[in-house]
Amino acid sequence: MTANLKRPLQLAKTYIRALMMLAREWTLASALAVASIAVAGVQLAEPVLFGWVVDSVARGEPSAPLIFAWAMLGLFGILASVVVAVYADRLAHRSRLRALADAFEQAITLPLSYHASRGSGAVVAAVLRGTDELFWLWLSALREQLTAIVAIILLIPVAIWLDWRMASILALLAVCYTALNLFVVSKTHTGQMKVEEYRYGVSGRVGDVIGNVTVVQSYTRLAAEAEALRGMTGELLSAQYPVLTWWGVLTVLQRAAATVAMVAIFAVGSLLAARGEVTIGEIVSFVALANLLIGKLDQLSAFVVRIQQAGPALDNYFALIDERAAIVDAPNAKPLSRSQGQVNYEDVFFNFPGSNQGVFDLDFTVKAGQTVAIVGPTGSGKTTTLALLQRLRTPDRGRIKVDGQDISEVTLTSLRQTIAVVFQDAGLFNRTVAENIRVGRPGASQEEVIRAAKLAEAHEFVMEKPGGYDFVIGERGASLSGGERQRLAIARAILKDAPILILDEATSALDAETEARIKRALDELRAGRTTFVIAHRLSTVTDADVILVLEKGRIVQRGRFSELKDGGGLFARMVKEGGFSVPAPDESVEQEKGR
Repeated sequence: MTANLKRPLQLAKTYIRALMMLAREWTLASALAVASIAVAGVQLAEPVLFGWVVDSVARGEPSAPLIFAWAMLGLFGILASVVVAVYADRLAHRSRLRALADAFEQAITLPLSYHASRGSGAVVAAVLRGTDELFWLWLSALREQLTAIVAIILLIPVAIWLDWRMASILALLAVCYTALNLFVVSKTHTGQMKVEEYRYGVSGRVGDVIGNVTVVQSYTRLAAEAEALRGMTGELLSAQYPVLTWWGVLTVLQRAAATVAMVAIFAVGSLLAARGEVTIGEIVSFVALANLLIGKLDQLSAFVVRIQQAGPALDNYFALIDERAAIVDAPNAKPLSRSQGQVNYEDVFFNFPGSNQGVFDLDFTVKAGQTVAIVGPTGSGKTTTLALLQRLRTPDRGRIKVDGQDISEVTLTSLRQTIAVVFQDAGLFNRTVAENIRVGRPGASQEEVIRAAKLAEAHEFVMEKPGGYDFVIGERGASLSGGERQRLAIARAILKDAPILILDEATSALDAETEARIKRALDELRAGRTTFVIAHRLSTVTDADVILVLEKGRIVQRGRFSELKDGGGLFARMVKEGGFSVPAPDESVEQEKGR
């Protein structure tokens, strides 16, 4: 397939796929298509009736019936156009919101690696730009393009019926428009793809900077970041200008072709009229048909320009929709039965693609209600170990069981409902306190929310906020202190009431006094639950039932704190060399009081 045809066919495929999304309301879409065809028929009949009226007047014959028919036809066309305009707009708006919801749902189910590789700004841009372009495409297709295509298809035979010689001029004009559009599309598709890449780069940069605005301000990066963005927009314009030039050339050539066609119609029509082979009315009809054809061709040409520009955005949208989640439920997956919390790792092996990092030969059992601390140097595989339990990653070998059930054979939703996680970064939304706590269990009552907050030692500071539980905490909890954010995250986990708990360095960024309060809340949360702790604070591992020491992805030591501390090896060396931060005496006392 030649390069000149490849891109137009790709655009046509994208266009058809977008239109097929209207199938959810097939009846209405079909009715609008029929109405658009009727409008095209009216637009085509009017020039013919106009010519007949002219001939009737020229011959001195009664023209009132023709004028009346013309008026009735015009009225019908107006009504059909109103129906198309109103209901096409409503259908397009509903479809855009559905497409937005579908893309949003897809985006939040994709793995973190997908978002990390593309950047949140680019993903958001793919969703918003894609749905905006879909809305424009649907509305344009239903209101204008179908009518234009039908009118052009019917116009040529009607013109031939009137006079094949002048009809050939219109046919040649249509061929010229088509050839010019195909040529310019083939010349601009690569450039337009580059333009879209730059545009998404700008979106990603803006999202990245806005998301780290405190760092930008703190390190006085305002001017540097603004200058960098100006540089990126300059590259965007440099890529855009050649594309715009080609579309400008297309417009000039099309205007020239239309002008030549109109002159030719008048010249040929005059010659044929002088020989008595056509009437004045037929010439008038042809001029009106030529104007109609030029208008429809210009309309379709403008649509081709826009669909060419929108193509990359639509491609990115569909690429997001088509992206398959790395981890999906097995075909025969069943919900995980209510778990007691026993966890078994059986010869689990996972290797990151293209590297020698991962976890290897993990084999251990955690009884229900036990607390397991996972420690080790940076990059030793602590987070990966627990990511496998949550099925954020899939083992290359071995299996993980929860209460004897292989987690690869249960539904992902039921597994994650069994696990509550408190992260180092609390992960709060720009919503009210109550809404953030209810993330743990959306159907919880206000009384249950308050109880969870009290257990997390959050109720007191919440009530000091304006509006209490209705206080909006800001983006990522910006209106709260670090300790307050963590206590809300703990309240969320308490409310979830899951039998398995993961504490992913939940206190590592806190000061000693705040950690003491948080630890009391964590002790409340851990009660009766199987708990996995990733920690660098000595205070969080001393009372663990078992400590797993990882190095280079393997368990090199396991046991209780006293055994490992006095037994030599990596753990003892970490304690001795400051691999853990030891709590201050007053902090330890405060923790004991809170137990």
